[in-house]
Amino acid sequence: MKTAKLFKRSGCGLEERLVWQCASLLLSYPDHSRFDIAERLLAHVDGSAAERLSRTLAALRAVDSLRAAQDYVATFDLRRRATMYLTYWTAGDTRNRGNAMLAFAQVYRAAGTTPPDDEAPDHLPVVLEFAAVVAPEAGFRLLTDHRVPIEVLHRALREADSPYADTVVAVLATLPAATDTDVLRARKLAADGPPAEAVGLQPFTLTVPPRRTQGGS
Repeated sequence: MKTAKLFKRSGCGLEERLVWQCASLLLSYPDHSRFDIAERLLAHVDGSAAERLSRTLAALRAVDSLRAAQDYVATFDLRRRATMYLTYWTAGDTRNRGNAMLAFAQVYRAAGTTPPDDEAPDHLPVVLEFAAVVAPEAGFRLLTDHRVPIEVLHRALREADSPYADTVVAVLATLPAATDTDVLRARKLAADGPPAEAVGLQPFTLTVPPRRTQGGS
């Protein structure tokens, strides 16, 4: 009972965790096995979140696998404004970005899990799955702290009329409401882009956005 009350106060209840897991699956590289899992989870999600996630799922199922993969790459890997690497918007191509990603990895390790080997720790689907199934409280804090980058992502997807926009809205709805400062920061980032500095990003050496070969994960 105490745990349930804690989740309710912090926004980490079962409903939110189901939304995060569904969103993680739908925002990952298209794969029909992921779609099947998301569809099963959606049977337990209610309200506007279910409607939004279902719209994304239906749009992804409506095209063949090759088209879905091409659309994914064009949406997330070829458009900087739609990158799902959250620290890109807070640190840009600066020396601070390596430290920012390291902070994500440290949160994962503190929760008893290992950061993924095949993806950066600040990749939104990774963060969502961490929040959903590993450490809801810690994951909720990461998502809340990066609400502005998620809002920038949503703006880019909405302007591109992307079916993924509905899923990002469902995620945003699980977080505290945006403040006036959040709104202004999101607008400024969308207009001006992230900080820039031509230095290495040790210990991570990602380009932004990192290109993904079709058929990869």
